[in-house]
Amino acid sequence: MKLFSQLNTPNTRKISASESSKWTDQRVEVIIGNLLRLGVIIAAAVAFLGGIFFLFTHGVERPDYRFFNGEPSPLRSIGGVISEVFSLHSKGVIQLGLLLLILTPIARVAFSIFAFLEEKDHLYVVVTLIVLMFLLFSLSGGKL
Repeated sequence: MKLFSQLNTPNTRKISASESSKWTDQRVEVIIGNLLRLGVIIAAAVAFLGGIFFLFTHGVERPDYRFFNGEPSPLRSIGGVISEVFSLHSKGVIQLGLLLLILTPIARVAFSIFAFLEEKDHLYVVVTLIVLMFLLFSLSGGKL
């Protein structure tokens, strides 16, 4: 009860609607933290469900380790992964989980651009745009 009684004391300052909508560093950090946490949880859940599905469909097969078999070509592109997911192939679901895990920090960088724009911090907007360009360039295989 002591906690609730402190809320109504004269020393407690009420926050106006305009103050609560401001982008403070702490608020941005909380949003980014939640974005990263949610991205990792969703990616892990998708990959886990794909793994369970894979075990149900291929769990009794014996792997042949004498020959290396890379990933099938449909799983080497984003469009192929999405096609495999809609075809209900377990490896496609696992690959989608990995793609979501890779996209999580990219979403963080993209959100940071908007947060810096809102804070009118133009230097950080430019630096973050450069970082995003490098990320996207490296994920495209270094091809323009």
